[in-house]
Amino acid sequence: MRGGLRRRLLYIGREAGRRSEAAPARFAALAVSTFVLALCMGALVFAHAAYHGKEVRREARTPVRQAQGVDARESTAWLVGSDDLKDRRGFTIVYIEPHTADAPLPPGVGHWPKPGEAVLSPGLLAAGAHEGIATRYGRLAGTIGREGLEDPGEWLAYIRPAVDMKVERPVELVTGFGPEAGVPNDGLQPGTARDDDKPEWMFQAHLMGLLLLPGLVLLFVGIYAGAHGRDRRRALTDALGGMRRDRALLAIGETARPTILGAVASVPAIAAIMLNDVRIPYVGYALASADLRQYAEVALLAPLAALAIALGSAVIADLMTGRARGNRFRAMPRGLWQRRIAMLCPPAILLAARGPELAGQNSEHRVWITWIGLALVVLTMPAAVTAVVVGLGRVLERKGRERGWAGALIGGRRISSYPAATARLITGVIVALIVFTQAIAWQGLFGTYNTQIENVLGDSDRSISEIGPRGTVSVPDIEAFLRRLPAGSAPIVVTPPSGESGGPIAVRGGCPALRSLRLPCPAAAVRVDQVLDRRMQQLIRWDGLGGTYLEVTRADQAGLARQSDPPSQTSTLVVIGTGARGPSAPALKELSFRTFPRGAQVRFPGEEWLTNSIPDRDQGRWVRLCGVLGIGILVLAIGVSAMAEFLRNGRALAPLTVLTGGHRVFSSSAAWAITAPLAVAGLLGTVVGSWLARPVSRPGSTTYISAELMASTVAVVLAVSAASGLWAAGVAWRQARTWRA
Repeated sequence: MRGGLRRRLLYIGREAGRRSEAAPARFAALAVSTFVLALCMGALVFAHAAYHGKEVRREARTPVRQAQGVDARESTAWLVGSDDLKDRRGFTIVYIEPHTADAPLPPGVGHWPKPGEAVLSPGLLAAGAHEGIATRYGRLAGTIGREGLEDPGEWLAYIRPAVDMKVERPVELVTGFGPEAGVPNDGLQPGTARDDDKPEWMFQAHLMGLLLLPGLVLLFVGIYAGAHGRDRRRALTDALGGMRRDRALLAIGETARPTILGAVASVPAIAAIMLNDVRIPYVGYALASADLRQYAEVALLAPLAALAIALGSAVIADLMTGRARGNRFRAMPRGLWQRRIAMLCPPAILLAARGPELAGQNSEHRVWITWIGLALVVLTMPAAVTAVVVGLGRVLERKGRERGWAGALIGGRRISSYPAATARLITGVIVALIVFTQAIAWQGLFGTYNTQIENVLGDSDRSISEIGPRGTVSVPDIEAFLRRLPAGSAPIVVTPPSGESGGPIAVRGGCPALRSLRLPCPAAAVRVDQVLDRRMQQLIRWDGLGGTYLEVTRADQAGLARQSDPPSQTSTLVVIGTGARGPSAPALKELSFRTFPRGAQVRFPGEEWLTNSIPDRDQGRWVRLCGVLGIGILVLAIGVSAMAEFLRNGRALAPLTVLTGGHRVFSSSAAWAITAPLAVAGLLGTVVGSWLARPVSRPGSTTYISAELMASTVAVVLAVSAASGLWAAGVAWRQARTWRA
């Protein structure tokens, strides 16, 4: 008997949800929110799996250094270096050579490359194809396997030099790789992810704040959409003696179909990510599906967890309203607990805006204080705004009655009597703007340094390259390099003053190079007090040469080669463009690996500062991507809430056409009840969001939250609020015509 009643209540709840006035909007909101929650929780699992998998493979390929005084049977000569692609982040190159017959190979390398050959990762081959990376380090001997890479897209190269490696500093002998071979030495570890990647807890916090929280907001908006019919049904259930579990069954029946659909729809998406390597759009990061499959059971629990959260939230929301005491629809009670929540909003704003300063600039607790403060602001802001709206609604109602404004009277009465409806409408706007400003602020945090460097170097003349040979090179090696320089380029050698008190900067080169720099070409040294060429100015500024004037001398290639190889290594070999186009950095890099034992560093002046800042710029893309997705979810929440409220207003205003004799009351009441609250929420959310974003920026850094950006945001919100008011008026008018018919 009881089982039949349960099925009947579930059926009644399902039919009630299907036939309610806001059924389409509520169904879509619940389905999408459950889908989003499942994907967000799956993303949290996948993030942990990715970090864990990278750490495991990083440890497995970390070399074990040969102990001093021990003659190992199996050892490999090992030297870690670096290289980069144009305007991209740097990556690791490792010089390897078998020191014994049974020398161990690093993971992912199937066989020893021959002298002058290299093994590259697939990601590096793809990213550097336009620079000819496949032949930069010599002949391509193969690609690095998955087991030797931290992630599928990692850039890494193992190079066997054409000339035998001498086992002397900085070259080390390694006897194996990973914990199984001994004690790994982190100082010999290849890869840059440990230095470039943000900590896992920070990335998890981004996902929770920028994706999971908006998903919960959308869920709550969907649960409360069309609450008018549920309140009446709840009152009827209470009048018939229904118990809490009966109301819970009705709530489950009403929300089961869309939430189950959203949870089921998320399963193929989660499974597809685990079956194939997926490259994240815009960011470009490749997920290793093998790592994700290690956590398949936990990831597939995400849809069930999302379904449980959705159904549980629906039941709790229904039970929290209390037992009805009559058969009339009543406003949401404004009890003491609501006033207390509203009073917590100002302290929450202070905590989010000023609390991080108490933790210190370099404290790891700073981010957690920021996110906790933001969460408290999001949770308390609707109650605070509702309290303010109640007072404003009463003022509007009084003014409308005094002046005979029907729309103001109706709008004020509705706002003051049913403030929860207005709170639901403005929550999405406020949270969306807070998330938006946070996303911009975090992007500014990660990219400020890179942006400043790009601004400084943006107008630099890049037809100049500094050549820094790696390791020990001979004068014949340098002569060979100079003879094979590409057409349209010429070398010079720059030597800083020898004393600390200033002096001449010695510049030596052939006449084509010196004339290109607007310098004389004398056989004997000539003093030059004014530097006219921008490239020479850049070189002096970025290298900090510190001289007070130039001392220019003509020199042939042999002389330049001798000057480029002093014991002190103080001179700098520079290649400049003498034609319309400057020397190609990729071509110079490839030439250096063909002529020098371990190649050379090729950079324009100041490029090392730009390369070092690129990882922060790339990390900022995660924030922008998650922020945009979060804003999209919250905008959807706003639309669903507004649609449900429009439908409810349309039915409630229908009888007023008889009393007012026209349809103008629809537009005026919609303007006061919908457009005005949304506009106020937009202004308030913009101000509060900008203030809450202040702790995110570093002291002294430029902010991305400009007055122009905020003005544009306010304009968009005002446009949306106006369109919402017009839409509300149109729906109400159409429903009024149906009612009169």
